[in-house]
Amino acid sequence: MATAHHAVLGTGTVGRTIAARLVELGHDVRLGTRDPAATRSRDGWVDVPGVELVTFAEATAGADLVVHAGNGATALELLAAAGDLSGRVLVDISNPLDFSEGFPPTLSVKDTDSLGEQIQRAFPDSFVVKTLNTLTAELMVHPERLPDVTSVFVSGDDVPAKQRVTALLAELGHRDVIDLGGIETSRGVEMWMPLWLRLMGSLGTAEFNLKVVRGP
Repeated sequence: MATAHHAVLGTGTVGRTIAARLVELGHDVRLGTRDPAATRSRDGWVDVPGVELVTFAEATAGADLVVHAGNGATALELLAAAGDLSGRVLVDISNPLDFSEGFPPTLSVKDTDSLGEQIQRAFPDSFVVKTLNTLTAELMVHPERLPDVTSVFVSGDDVPAKQRVTALLAELGHRDVIDLGGIETSRGVEMWMPLWLRLMGSLGTAEFNLKVVRGP
């Protein structure tokens, strides 16, 4: 059954993958970009079937749930261009990666702060939920590609918002969703990225994930 309108902000691999899967699941989705004409002029660009490509502000107009799938380094600037986000569930799936010294990147914020917290402070009237940043794009929307049930996490200060996002994660096929607590717990999942990057290099693939095995 179709839900209310969702906005996905960011037209890279993650944004396109999330938008396409939500449409497959019956959601009404708009994909936001800074300049639709410029985006369409990219080499190899193909519109996502069933998804309207519009500006950030047009995407969020009337949206009940907004997914930030853009570059973590420019997250605050992107979201500032997205119009009034008050009262919206704002799902952040980005990472604060700093490529200024090349690859592998470092983290632009860590230990005592996180991108998730920065977004919540910048948009205090929205309900920020951090999730899915620990996975490659295809596993975000098709966790069944892995042979075992693996774990994903939600961080956020608003319990109903986390419940809403957890239900959406279940629609995507996630079977082990762990609520870490408040938005400050974004620090842990963001700081997983340095190890994730090195595992990707060692394994030669991005198709892997954490599995939290509970003791008796």
